[in-house]
Amino acid sequence: MNQLLDLVGIFVFALSGALVGVRRRLDVVGMAVLAEMTALGGGILRDLILNVRPAAFTSTGYVLAPVIATGIVFFWHPHVQRVMPAVNVFDAAGLGLFSVVGTEKALSYGLSPLHATLLGVTTGVGGGVLRDVLSGQIPILLYDRQLYAVPALFCSAVMAVLYSMDLHGWPATLAAAVLGFGLRIAAMRLRWRAPLARGVASE
Repeated sequence: MNQLLDLVGIFVFALSGALVGVRRRLDVVGMAVLAEMTALGGGILRDLILNVRPAAFTSTGYVLAPVIATGIVFFWHPHVQRVMPAVNVFDAAGLGLFSVVGTEKALSYGLSPLHATLLGVTTGVGGGVLRDVLSGQIPILLYDRQLYAVPALFCSAVMAVLYSMDLHGWPATLAAAVLGFGLRIAAMRLRWRAPLARGVASE
């Protein structure tokens, strides 16, 4: 079940990466690179920090899912664009799930709750940062006007607290991920924004 959820999240993140490639007028190779980095980058960064073999290199499915997503966007990107609101819902689910799983894995390797929380956020948003840097955009992590990093931080912190209370396993993982998902969806629907510095007008 965990691997299936991972693959769903990877696929949706890859769709968003490939779509950025279309918007930046990249060829199919550039689209595939952005799709792979968006989908797998956060998990690879997490595992490198933990000094373990990246999970992305343990199963063919982890590499093939972004390739399939790239093919879909390459041939049918206008249709994918039209269903992006639905894709954004899955993206929010992937953000919560990846952040929580990253936190839990970091805790299982002996990191403190604080450091595990930070690594969980890295897992959730790391791929998007790599995508934005490669495509020449300001990373959403640095311009979090749509509350992307905040939900990742929130559900990662909840997972760390639950784990420290000896509440872990799939029920705790799912509960924390749902909280992050809910916060992200609420931010999109209600247009919540992170505050700017005092005296700086919003655009």
